[in-house]
Amino acid sequence: MKGIELLLLAAGGLVGTFLRFKITASPLLWGSLPMNVLIVNIIGSFVIGVFVVVSQQWNLDAKYAFFVAIGFCGALTTMSSFVLEASNLFDNRQYAVMAINVLVNVGLSLGAVMGGKVVTSAIMAGEFS
Repeated sequence: MKGIELLLLAAGGLVGTFLRFKITASPLLWGSLPMNVLIVNIIGSFVIGVFVVVSQQWNLDAKYAFFVAIGFCGALTTMSSFVLEASNLFDNRQYAVMAINVLVNVGLSLGAVMGGKVVTSAIMAGEFS
């Protein structure tokens, strides 16, 4: 890894970590469903979907993936917190809420990646001009 790649990775990770901390600082629940981790996972998934299209269209150097995809999105999104929440719901015998949490996190995150790609492709093709 080159020095610039390490700096981009660290800068992206710092920004993503700070944003995740701010979003998850105060617990946000919808009924029993934890929303904070869902929110960061959806935002990060949308950003990575946008980045994929932008990096292809603008033929960006792969080093920018260190900042956006690996650093920022890697630090912002959080699989470990997601599975800890699911495990806690399971331990508390909230099986239906746990199943909803898993389906919503995975489904909406996948939808956000696809949505980011579709919206960015449409914007770059001038369909919203």
